[in-house]
Amino acid sequence: MKKWLLKPPSLEEFLRLLTAWRVWAAGAVVGAAVAALVYIIVPPQYRAQATVLVDQHVEQVIPVERSELLIYTYLQRETDKLVELAWSDQVLSQLSNQTGIPVASLRDGRLYLSQPGEGGWHFLATAPEPVTASTIASAWAKSFVEAVQAKPAGISTLLEVNLTQGQDLPVKRAASLGVYVFSGALLGVALLAFGLLFFDRKEA
Repeated sequence: MKKWLLKPPSLEEFLRLLTAWRVWAAGAVVGAAVAALVYIIVPPQYRAQATVLVDQHVEQVIPVERSELLIYTYLQRETDKLVELAWSDQVLSQLSNQTGIPVASLRDGRLYLSQPGEGGWHFLATAPEPVTASTIASAWAKSFVEAVQAKPAGISTLLEVNLTQGQDLPVKRAASLGVYVFSGALLGVALLAFGLLFFDRKEA
């Protein structure tokens, strides 16, 4: 058995697999159907997105003639501070008080911070209901803005943040049906191909 499992497929077996288009089609159809069924029975949670505009006014800190590396290093350092603040106990505790969700649950994959840097920061939250996801995302963004505007130690006084999208937030499923179907089709093809190569062979 061990020898059979470790024996590499022959060229003939590879050619047979490549020409078996029915296998590919069947695997894709079955995999896509199963994935669609999973999506219907256990759909992904809703995800809402709030947006905060961050302007670090770097031109007032570093002269234009200085090197781009220096500017990049400064922006990265200041951005790292803001990311830490967004995930800080201070911000998440305030968010927990507003939503009634424990901080540990908020940290457990419910929140996601997208595109931190100079410009728009997206605060995303997932929940089983769209209204809950929207409430969490909006409250997180507002808590972050309030924390930054309080100018805690280490945050530049030149930094400016504004909540640009905190109401009527866009809400959608965390993953679309198309993603499920496509992934299922690929997985179905891969499993059938694996079966043909390794489990439909006569032991040598």
